[in-house]
Amino acid sequence: MGWMEWMTRIDIPQSEWKMKAGAKVLLVGSCFADEIGAKMVRGGFDALINPFGTLYNPASIAASLLRSISERAYAANSIELVQEVADGIWHSWMHHSSFSSADRDVLVERMNATVQQVANFLRGADVLIITFGTAIIYRLKETGMLVANCHKQPDSLFVRERLSAYDIADQWKMLLQLLEGVNPQLKVIFTVSPIRHKRDGYHVNQVSKGILLQAVDEMGVEYFPSYEIMMDELRDYRFYADDMIHPSGQAVEYIWQRFQDTYFDNKTKDAVAKATKEWARQQHRPIIKHVYD
Repeated sequence: MGWMEWMTRIDIPQSEWKMKAGAKVLLVGSCFADEIGAKMVRGGFDALINPFGTLYNPASIAASLLRSISERAYAANSIELVQEVADGIWHSWMHHSSFSSADRDVLVERMNATVQQVANFLRGADVLIITFGTAIIYRLKETGMLVANCHKQPDSLFVRERLSAYDIADQWKMLLQLLEGVNPQLKVIFTVSPIRHKRDGYHVNQVSKGILLQAVDEMGVEYFPSYEIMMDELRDYRFYADDMIHPSGQAVEYIWQRFQDTYFDNKTKDAVAKATKEWARQQHRPIIKHVYD
């Protein structure tokens, strides 16, 4: 019997441009951006990973980037802020809970520092990697304001909606034009996170992923098929973490290798391998305790 193919291999065209070792890379979006971003940091890239915290839907990602491009500061009385009634913690509807603080001024300071950090980084960045997670969004019933993070507040406060592919594409086409004005040399890569969102059910998750894929197709932008690799090449549950939702470390490593094959030339691959090896060596350096009489 001859050789048999045991998986459907995704054909990824070689990128027309290649990423240089040590390039400045901004990664924003779902927690899959954290996984790939960590690989880039270990590989010696100047990577800024999810500075706003984890963001899942395209509208919230776009809003955060637009805020930074315009360098528009948040105010202490901003409608984006909310205080937890039970423990007095202040949250931002536009940010991850890692920004939250018992002191409102501290929260606002963190938010504005991030706006400026991203604005400065974007002006000199080489690559922007956008990871869409879901087409489902939440708005505050009282104001209709888009919410990036519900902070475990009661469902009764929110209205749940599903973005359309065309709405996503239209918003991002305008944002990409603005980004080009800020940094004409910036390369932008889109991907759809392979992580499933079980909160809304697996059927809704599949519909949502389909909308995101259609939106990217409507934009006609650079796309790396993380989702397709996971669904077709790595469809076995042995490539999932214990929660059966997130990709395992082995799966992330495989997707990272496919990413390198697409966007790195041999020189960059060698530099990344060397930097990653050095990073691993640093992590395993023994701690020597000195005892003095």
